[in-house]
Amino acid sequence: MDSVPAEFLDKWAAYGAALGTVNWPATGVALLALAIITQWPRLKSRVPGPFVALVACTALVQLMHLPVETIGDRFGEITATLSLPRLPPISLALVRDLSGAAFTIALLAGIESLLSAVVADGMIGTRHRSNMELVAQGVANLASPLFGGLPATGAIARTATNVKNGGRTPVAGMLHAVVLLAIMLFVGKWAAMIPMAVLAAILVVVSYNMSEWRRFRAELRAPRSDVAVLLITFALTVLVDLTVAVEVGMVLAAFLFMKRMAEVTNVRSLSGAFSDEEEGADPNATVLQAIPAGVDVYEIDGPFFFGAAESFKSALANVGRKPGALIIRMRRVPVVDSTGLAALRDVVLRSRREGTLVILAEVHSQPVVALTNSEFHEELGEENVTGTLAEALERARQFLALPPGERTAQLRHTTTPSH
Repeated sequence: MDSVPAEFLDKWAAYGAALGTVNWPATGVALLALAIITQWPRLKSRVPGPFVALVACTALVQLMHLPVETIGDRFGEITATLSLPRLPPISLALVRDLSGAAFTIALLAGIESLLSAVVADGMIGTRHRSNMELVAQGVANLASPLFGGLPATGAIARTATNVKNGGRTPVAGMLHAVVLLAIMLFVGKWAAMIPMAVLAAILVVVSYNMSEWRRFRAELRAPRSDVAVLLITFALTVLVDLTVAVEVGMVLAAFLFMKRMAEVTNVRSLSGAFSDEEEGADPNATVLQAIPAGVDVYEIDGPFFFGAAESFKSALANVGRKPGALIIRMRRVPVVDSTGLAALRDVVLRSRREGTLVILAEVHSQPVVALTNSEFHEELGEENVTGTLAEALERARQFLALPPGERTAQLRHTTTPSH
């Protein structure tokens, strides 16, 4: 074949059309290499099977003068020297064209390296430093292009082989790099003799080992939404493009995560007859607090972001009577985003127009910081953000004890919302 189409379906259609031109000696060499790679581990030898297959099949092709294409036939003479460092040409148009692919490669490289480190941890019982792993990889991939190199990652197959053969420290990886450099500088000219069919067999084995089809099959028993993301990403990888698959898969996974977070976040009323059995001996438990008449207490349970903001506003909109004071308990709200703050602000402004004071109780550190950094903190009033439910109830009692005129004046005595 003069050329092979890049697309998956077109590629296999072209293979089918050219099936009558199969090179049987090359096929035989590939099958022999595949047999050596898969059966060599039975001998319990420390020498890797791919290395044995590479040497044996290359010698066989050269000694028998088989009509099999080699690296030299395909790519010409191989220069066994290290390229001098040089900066590649950089332009704004080039950065724009390559930024999407570069982001995808960086993301995949990071995932692959961390997964490789996790596999090694599981095999030898250690714990890797993920930040250092990514920093080292980033520095290496910044330097590699200066010498004409490609992006590199931690390799699961080689890492597992390394560990199985006794490697336990970073010295094993350093020695691996030194040996590769020595092979390239001193044995590189002989690499031209390697048959392409042998490399094909090695890549088939590596691809099979990386496919993790058993893990893939197990994932099909996951929740249906996760299975949908898996299958869509897999189909896009095969049929369209890896870059598109990663982008779509990340977006789908993000939407799925937000949907789940919205589902676990709920708003409930604590007013009236309420038994808070799980509170135990908590002195701040709702069951121990005397909720005065004219006060409603609502509790938000879970992250309060845009996925949960609408359900929060809907829950409060269904309140029939308008209380004199509305306490929003936030002890189980670890984080709040700008949309959550906007929802709280809408409730506060609407409630004040209806003569209701809104008080936030038991606010955690992240929501407090978010409130402080926004204009909403001034509109709400510092006295209406309390550390405990008891303080919030006392604040509500003080407000309800005021004459109606003073209540209205106090509600109006806030910072005018800016636009």
